[in-house]
Amino acid sequence: MNVHLKVWRQAGPDAPGDFETYDVADVTEEMSFLELLDVLNEQLISEGRDPVAFDSDCREGICGSCGIMIDGQAHGPQRGTATCQLHMRTYSDGDTIVVEPFRSAGFPLVRDLVVDRSAFDRIIEAGGFITVPTGSAPDANLTRVPKEDSDRAMDAAQCIGCGACVAACPNGAGQLFTAAKLAHLNLLPQGQPERQRRTIGMVEEMENYFGSCTNHRECSAACPKEISIDFIAMLNRDFRKARR
Repeated sequence: MNVHLKVWRQAGPDAPGDFETYDVADVTEEMSFLELLDVLNEQLISEGRDPVAFDSDCREGICGSCGIMIDGQAHGPQRGTATCQLHMRTYSDGDTIVVEPFRSAGFPLVRDLVVDRSAFDRIIEAGGFITVPTGSAPDANLTRVPKEDSDRAMDAAQCIGCGACVAACPNGAGQLFTAAKLAHLNLLPQGQPERQRRTIGMVEEMENYFGSCTNHRECSAACPKEISIDFIAMLNRDFRKARR
């Protein structure tokens, strides 16, 4: 099939930007969306033009670097899917697809479809360390964890830090990401000694870059791992307790 791509092109954060339209032929249903962009870039390079800059790494829905807006939706129209997992069988011959970078003040644009998501790294850094015993490895069952807590911690730990939650939120809020990173530590016994300090540090760092959550729920809908907004409620409870 053939598709038409309207792609945001911008040479740098201070350069003017605009959409450019490209026609891509012989697209197969088995292609992922990133492979479609690869084909487009091969076409542009063969024509002596600059390829479209976009982020990718694992291409297995694990690393989170592939986040872009597709037809106004973070990662595209398919629920629970990263951009690299979105396949062209979702589209039809002759479709026009609009591709642009995440739009958020917390994610300044670098070039084309690439944004700087290092604010997420700084939030994680603000969480500091976890106290664990040193020496030989403890027995596997020495620290008992209730199954409900371990299951919830694993649900939160699925967050891949792609930023879709921020891009989808009308307020540009970073609560779902921060809540997931806090929950998978705060739910486990090993995370208790620094729980309050960690919560305050990460929430205050988050507020330097992102807006406030007003429960639009767009974050969870756009999340490729479908992380529940229940973790935001947990974040709010922990933050209130830590500030007492």
